[in-house]
Amino acid sequence: MADYELTKERLDAVRKVEGFPRGKDRDIIALSDPPYYTACPNPWIGEFIEKHGRPFDPEEKYDCEPFAADVSEGKNDPIYNAHSYHTKVPHKAIMRYILHYTKPGNIIFDGFCGTGMTGVAAQMCGNPDPEFRDAVERETPDVAWGTRRAILCDLSPAATFIAYNYNNPVDPAAFEQEAKAVLAEVEKECGWMYETDHVVDGRVQVKKDVNGITTPVKGRINYTVWSDVFVCPHCSKEIVFWETAVDQAEGKVRDEFPCPHCGAMTKKDSLERACEYVHDDALGETVRRARQVPVLINYSVGKKRFEKVSDEGDLDLIRQIEGGRIPYWYPTDELPEGYNTEQPKKSHGVTHVHQFYTKRNLWILGALKKRIDSRKIDIIFQSICTTLTSKIVRYNQGNRGNGPVSGTLYIPSLVAEASIFKVFERKLKDFNSASRPTTANYMITCESGTSLPNVPSSSIDYIFTDPPFGGNLMYSELNFLWEAWLRVFTNNQSEAIVNDVQRKGLPDYQALMEQCFAENYRILKPGRWMTVEFHNSRNNVWMAIQQALARAGFVIADVRTLDKKQGTFKQVTTTSAVKQDLIISAYKPNGGLEERFKLTAGTEEGVWDFVRQHLKHLPKAPEKDGVLQYVPERQKHLLYDRMVAFHVQRGIIVPISAPDFYFGLYQRFPERDGMYFLPDQVPLYEQKRLAAGRVEQMSLFVHDEKSAIQWLRQHLDGAPKTYQEIQPAFMIESRNTDKHESLPELGDLLEQNFLKDKDGRWYVPDPNKESDLEKIREKALLKEFAAYLKTTGKLKTFRTEAVRAGFKKCWSERDYATILWIGDRLPASILREDDVLLMYYDNARTRQGYTEHGKGSSRQVALEL
Repeated sequence: MADYELTKERLDAVRKVEGFPRGKDRDIIALSDPPYYTACPNPWIGEFIEKHGRPFDPEEKYDCEPFAADVSEGKNDPIYNAHSYHTKVPHKAIMRYILHYTKPGNIIFDGFCGTGMTGVAAQMCGNPDPEFRDAVERETPDVAWGTRRAILCDLSPAATFIAYNYNNPVDPAAFEQEAKAVLAEVEKECGWMYETDHVVDGRVQVKKDVNGITTPVKGRINYTVWSDVFVCPHCSKEIVFWETAVDQAEGKVRDEFPCPHCGAMTKKDSLERACEYVHDDALGETVRRARQVPVLINYSVGKKRFEKVSDEGDLDLIRQIEGGRIPYWYPTDELPEGYNTEQPKKSHGVTHVHQFYTKRNLWILGALKKRIDSRKIDIIFQSICTTLTSKIVRYNQGNRGNGPVSGTLYIPSLVAEASIFKVFERKLKDFNSASRPTTANYMITCESGTSLPNVPSSSIDYIFTDPPFGGNLMYSELNFLWEAWLRVFTNNQSEAIVNDVQRKGLPDYQALMEQCFAENYRILKPGRWMTVEFHNSRNNVWMAIQQALARAGFVIADVRTLDKKQGTFKQVTTTSAVKQDLIISAYKPNGGLEERFKLTAGTEEGVWDFVRQHLKHLPKAPEKDGVLQYVPERQKHLLYDRMVAFHVQRGIIVPISAPDFYFGLYQRFPERDGMYFLPDQVPLYEQKRLAAGRVEQMSLFVHDEKSAIQWLRQHLDGAPKTYQEIQPAFMIESRNTDKHESLPELGDLLEQNFLKDKDGRWYVPDPNKESDLEKIREKALLKEFAAYLKTTGKLKTFRTEAVRAGFKKCWSERDYATILWIGDRLPASILREDDVLLMYYDNARTRQGYTEHGKGSSRQVALEL
């Protein structure tokens, strides 16, 4: 298609696509640069894929295990720092994943692209900087350099606009020339607004011109500090926060301070803000706002910096500006209801976008915006208009630098009103020093990831994404100021967050993420990979993500934590502990497995077909610093969990018990160091094992019955031990078990899971005997589960393993009502944080609504058990 004009007719064709932004057609069209970027669903994506992509070929050989190497890329790269955003992954870190999973020319997709670092990474694979290239080639000699193509999607117009400017090629010289011309023109008109008298030792400095006329020496303001004003609850007089509460010598805010008028000691949280009534020109009405006064000016004379207390000349200048009428357009949109938008309303009476700015900065921003008619220069404006020049910029004493409180619209008690000219110049340097793509190998679309009608099925070679996680960040609220200047806003109906104002809880978030992952699954080629970065400390959000991935069809093959202190990745050894950022590697099963599974579903043949494919996708022998790393996913119990999940998520009865699975695993696959492999994977593992100094030991923390058994296996693996030898260490390790967990006695755990020799020493049984023990244990667990069915009310303490075993039996008998009844009796936090229980519960809920009849059926099952 030669015609790439974005017209109203084209907008009408995509207007009903999920996530179509809020804004006037003319503003959406003005913001777009078709075909590469549209501030709406991009109608040219299909054409891009047809031209540059390769149709999925089931015969094409693709054999790639999860990326398991350490990644340590700092955040000091100019391209990373040029434009701030709430979350961002360094593009060089993403490049390592792309180089591992793809070949030159492949198409990469990111459905939560943010500032577009995935696109930058894909394109920079064809033009890496020499230092990075050398580092990668030392680690991976056979790396295939070459440009990849990227399709980037985000719900936010602000995010996609930033992504467009990061990914679009620019001529640095022309970019700088145009930006400087705009800046010079505005500075000529408005430069007087940032002038101040140069004062030394309380005296205004003067100079004489050639005619002997004396004039004050003028400095150029770098920033002005504004302070909140409070009212003393004792004497009702005003307290200037800066003058009273701040220890200016130490650069700290005092916890307690005396009123300068009555001497009464007080604290900030016990004070009320002083307020004032002013006429708002934009609204045409009088508004009530928190009073702030200028208290400190940082300015330059030549190349030297100085500081001074605001004097009468500075106050006169501010009054002059306040009395004028801004002759330019600026956004006056009312803040929407929200979590982040509520804070500035309550604290400072800020209800509209323009009220986030001093009149001086709003005036100059309006003057700049009027003269910027290039999308490329507009990125500098966008980079400064919110986080650098508004009232959310907090003054930090010392050398820490001024800046906003990340992830909020919080207005601090000490605001640093920066000179727009200064920050514009600094950002121009940042953008011009950043290495950006030299050719356009990308497409950007502004829409929801829940539905991607323009992306064909099985057309994407790899997905890297950093989605929103629960209630960590309210993107549509935080982006509102940026988008007000763009005049196009996020349609947050399908925004995947937990937000009370939007009436979205964790289940809603999980449902939206499941829709997004389902679309990712549809568009990804079979057998290919998706990498998901996760950052949320709440286990229930982590469980929701795992369930969403599994229900979409993905199989998780590897999870690693990002150690921010050391900048490295370490493998996760539990599915529930989430304290750091995680990197999740998941794959879409190849078409052959899915087709075969349709024929063999519910049979043992289908079970072992899945296991073979899953083992093929797991890391074979990752190593670090001469130590061969343990791969938890190759343990028998995690292989069993993945196999069960694969069946349950597809609505299939699991045809094999845990004991029979473990015995079958032992019969079919070689075991090394507690991990199972395909036969052709063993030589590589053994070769690396011989070369490695040692094999990493899995670190275990006993918190429930399952982890207790794993700890005992590891404890007894070296040599048999008596009960007396085991008991002291076990008592120490198990002292912090989950509060709800009814942990069996040590003797019962040993009897049900291990064997005892003639000398009374416990040892790990060989697989033949272990299968019989598993059957005994399973019978005991089901008996315990049956006891729960004979009671009513909430289950406060219980054996989690018994509930898991009972849920599995109910699933095999299609007794979904019992799963729901017991699930509703468990503590909600436990259900949401246990991946196995949540999997059964969620899938049972989709297959049968909970009714009172379910309680009757559960008692029937109790009798059968």
